[in-house]
Amino acid sequence: MKAAGISENTAGADSLPLHRVAKTWWPLAASWLLMALELPALSAVIARLPHPEIHLAAYGGVVFQLALIIESPIIMLLAASTALSKDWASYRRLHRFMMTAGGLLTALHLLIALTPLYSLVVEDLIGAPPEIIAPARLGLIVMTPWTWSIAYRRFNQGVLIRFGHSQTVGIGTVVRLSANLIVLFVGFNLAQTLGPQRIPGILVGTAAVAAGVMSEAFYAGWAVRPVLRNQVRLAPPVEPALTWQVFFAFYIPLVMTSLLTLIANPIGSAALSRMPESLASLAVWPVVTGLVFMLRSMGVAYNEVVVALLDQRGAYRSLKRFAELLSAFTTGLLLLVAATPLAALWFERVSALPPFLAHLARSGLWLALPLPALSVLQSWYQGALLYGRRTRGVSESVVVYLFVVAALLAAGAVWGGAIGLYVGLAAMTVSMAAQTAWLAWRAAPVLAEIRQRDE
Repeated sequence: MKAAGISENTAGADSLPLHRVAKTWWPLAASWLLMALELPALSAVIARLPHPEIHLAAYGGVVFQLALIIESPIIMLLAASTALSKDWASYRRLHRFMMTAGGLLTALHLLIALTPLYSLVVEDLIGAPPEIIAPARLGLIVMTPWTWSIAYRRFNQGVLIRFGHSQTVGIGTVVRLSANLIVLFVGFNLAQTLGPQRIPGILVGTAAVAAGVMSEAFYAGWAVRPVLRNQVRLAPPVEPALTWQVFFAFYIPLVMTSLLTLIANPIGSAALSRMPESLASLAVWPVVTGLVFMLRSMGVAYNEVVVALLDQRGAYRSLKRFAELLSAFTTGLLLLVAATPLAALWFERVSALPPFLAHLARSGLWLALPLPALSVLQSWYQGALLYGRRTRGVSESVVVYLFVVAALLAAGAVWGGAIGLYVGLAAMTVSMAAQTAWLAWRAAPVLAEIRQRDE
């Protein structure tokens, strides 16, 4: 019995050369890499303004974590749009879902930011240090456009990837990063002129992030218009047609995946807030994870490549080989940074961390060494499950991740014998390894059928 979604393409067994995989991957990787530069750029600017520990901790420990959780139901629209936007009727159905979900989640964002719910979440549940509570609330209000912009952008990017325009996604990220850097530059100079009381670091950072995502969303909406007119409208209708029942059966496990994954972030913030050197750990956390995500992003981008290309004969061998090469390359890059003066250069000069925080970051970086390779492998296995429409396995893997990371963080908080940053990074690495192992097990039947098809 064949997995759902696996096609009987009659092309030859060698129809997918390695350079075709690379050609599809690099625009997406460039997009993710440029997007990953956003957090280091933001951290570098905030670190050069007054009270960097407070404002870095407010952004990394509260604002960014809550914004990600609120957007979690729409974060998988990129994968869903890539996999399902095959004709005009399917596109319209997904568009209706995107607009509705984006509006409701934006209302939820405002409800948390502007009502007593904020105190309940940030003070009682997360247990954030008192110094960061007021700055974090300001940052969360400024980030209001984030969720709808992400929904609109990811949905349209999926259409572009599905119809062979992945390079346009990379251009959109350049637009986003450019807007981000412009606002950071202007905000930094205004803060220097008007003073940190009127233009605090958290305001500069969150205004830049909001401007970036809105700019990229507008660009994606503009870039997709000729694709809709000339390709999506003319595409042959999918049989059977995409129904709401089929869509939600495909998408709800993905929503649970992103939600459960992102729940780990405030759990991490709450745990770090209860461990030794809590403020320092929360301040360094976005700087270290921002650097690691720059390398992980190349693996994260591989997910859509697998989904888009796995239906071709000969794809298994090429895609698996590319995953192996990419794992080795990204791990080697992180090792090079950790083992050489590049780490000091990045944390002390580029990120402008004070000496103690820079030392903390350099030491913690070693605990994150396996993460880039794990991201590549997760994209390989998760892409296979998405292609085979067995998304339940993806959700299960996130439950494994959440259980392991919560257990390790709770143990670290109870023990209290290690700096929070070290416990957090170690927990992240071990839990991602457990998640990858589960994905490998669940994807094995799909990959076996694809391998048999190719042979």
